[in-house]
Amino acid sequence: MEEMEEELKCPVCGSFYREPIILPCSHNICMACARNILVQTPDAESPRSRRASGSAASDYDYLDLDKMSLYSEADSGYGSYGGFASAPTTPCQKSPNGIRVFPPAVPPPAHPQPQHHLLQHPGSLPPIPRNSCITCPQCHRSLILDERGLRGFPKNRVLEGVVDRYQQSKAAALKCQLCEKSPKEATVMCEQCDVFYCEPCRMRCHPPRGPLAKHRLVPPAQGRVSRQLSPRKISTCTEHELENHSMYCVQCKIPVCYQCLEEGRHASHEVKALGAMWKLHKGQLSQALNILSERAKEAQEFLVQLRNMVQQIQENSVEFEACLVAQCDALIDALNRRKVQLLSRVNGEHEHKLKVVRDQIAHCTVKLRQTTGLMEYCLEVIKENDPSGFLQISDALIRRVHMTESQWGKGTLTPRMTSDFDLTLDSGPLLQTIHQLDFVQMKVPSTVPAAPILQLEECCSNSNSATLSWKQPPLSTVQVEGYILELDDGNGGQFREVYVGKETMCTVDGLHFNSTYNSRVKAFNKTGVSQYSQTLVLQTSEIAWFTFDSSSAHPDIIFSNDNLTVTCSSYDDRVVLGNTGFSRGVHYWEMTVDRYDNHPDPAFGVARIDTLKDVMLGKDDKAWAMYVDNNRSWFMHNNSHTNRTEGGISKACTVGVLLDLNNRILIFSINDEPQGPIAFEKMEGLLFPAISLNRNVQVTLHSGLAIPEFYIQRHVEHPTSLC
Repeated sequence: MEEMEEELKCPVCGSFYREPIILPCSHNICMACARNILVQTPDAESPRSRRASGSAASDYDYLDLDKMSLYSEADSGYGSYGGFASAPTTPCQKSPNGIRVFPPAVPPPAHPQPQHHLLQHPGSLPPIPRNSCITCPQCHRSLILDERGLRGFPKNRVLEGVVDRYQQSKAAALKCQLCEKSPKEATVMCEQCDVFYCEPCRMRCHPPRGPLAKHRLVPPAQGRVSRQLSPRKISTCTEHELENHSMYCVQCKIPVCYQCLEEGRHASHEVKALGAMWKLHKGQLSQALNILSERAKEAQEFLVQLRNMVQQIQENSVEFEACLVAQCDALIDALNRRKVQLLSRVNGEHEHKLKVVRDQIAHCTVKLRQTTGLMEYCLEVIKENDPSGFLQISDALIRRVHMTESQWGKGTLTPRMTSDFDLTLDSGPLLQTIHQLDFVQMKVPSTVPAAPILQLEECCSNSNSATLSWKQPPLSTVQVEGYILELDDGNGGQFREVYVGKETMCTVDGLHFNSTYNSRVKAFNKTGVSQYSQTLVLQTSEIAWFTFDSSSAHPDIIFSNDNLTVTCSSYDDRVVLGNTGFSRGVHYWEMTVDRYDNHPDPAFGVARIDTLKDVMLGKDDKAWAMYVDNNRSWFMHNNSHTNRTEGGISKACTVGVLLDLNNRILIFSINDEPQGPIAFEKMEGLLFPAISLNRNVQVTLHSGLAIPEFYIQRHVEHPTSLC
């Protein structure tokens, strides 16, 4: 049960959930914590009123209100905002990008009071301002609240029940729920407020006068029994508060009421019976848990195997050392001088094997602990008999179970190290060669190698890579330990080493396009280094042909058409890069929009190889992008939005990206027309073509294109404007 505890704690306050609500991203948060991290966007027409006045509607538009130019994750208020001021005249603080954050009138308590208790005392909580925004503290996804405020989010009654059962099983004495620091032992419970009080908190928060005088106070033990025996609240629809959930929307994956089906946004969606879907999802979760349970059982057996290997390694080490000492002692004084060196090698191998196995034990133990905690939490969730509450979290739990099960895939439960010592001591050489005794004997050459010969028929260049092949002269008998391949910078500069090893063929990737490289190779052994071979001149391609890179892309990216077409399996933005980077020259490529549904915001541009892959392109300081919807576009770098420009994209549109590293600028176009001014200047370093998109967008890449006419005219007519 202890492994499950992290699943039951709020990511904001770090305490057990109190009245948890479910955000649209499937993460949970306490109701009081949700109110504490709210921020208010600038006064503007609300997104719901704009959607009501227009012809098109969307379920959740996280980038509405002039999109992300009005707020960002950096200014979500999380971590710096403690609540709303109680006095209406308290001035608000304004962040650099326009968000107004209301400071708390008093320091927030260490343990937020239960929301249901606070509602019993009028005036204890201010109303939620219009256009309030909340950001999930786990995935940082932002949402502007509608007129219902936090009441629009469903309550996670299943999680609340699991927390109650867990706390009751962990603590024999009931604690006060309103103590700010160290909770004292509760003395009474109010059946109407459903809150446990210690004596000081009862006198302070629940006085025996006024409207609270009629509340019934009972001993804590009796209150616990009455809470357990009290029936669960019937689940009501968040859209229609007076209606109970009766059906399940398959498309939106949420329970709905009959009014949602008749007049709401689910009228045209496929629905099924609530009870049938409850049983189906319970079965799916149980089936996934069975598979995960088998993996956990295999992991336990694997840990036993690893612990046994530690003992075997220790025993084999002792045995090997004993044999080695016996052999070395038999070879008189000359062998004794080598004994210390040989023992140090064995001890080094011993420590290396132990370190590898112990590291694997620690890694596997952590993963098993996380798996066990998730299993115990899911088993507690399955015990719930509330179909609606269960279905609210079942999809997210099923995905987590499948993801955890996949982490125990092939190779995870395989030892990384054997317990055998692959060291063999040869004790047969004559006494005069004892001083040369070693685990591996190698003859030291007396002369340097001859210069290698380049095999011109096998040397070639392709795109921005070059392949070179060489060999030793046919009559050379001198031993060669390796080769050193050198290339210049493609611009007549100094040579630099690009390969050192024993192979006689090497392919060098990542060269500049439209560049001429000089290459040469030399051989070496313990005696010295040979002369250089003849110099070979290689020419890279003039035009940059490339595709999307599947190896560095986010796992949610879906590739097709030989990696020229991409889309995504997630509603969240995911980043994919091109497989070729640029550091000089002028390059232009286009992307055709094959699918564009529900007005998403794909982002086009360039990025470093280590840019974030799970957020919109341009969120960090390693990407430069233009994100665009069906009406307008913005430039974004390091989460800063600039140059809003009218004109958007639709299906079959073409977005062009022009990277001029000679003038160090980045320009965008839509349908062969410039989109805004020069987007970014002072571009330098190794940059990769990049795009971020979600499942509503599909694009196809067209690379190796000629420089567009509008850029050539601008460059010729106004050359100084591009510098």
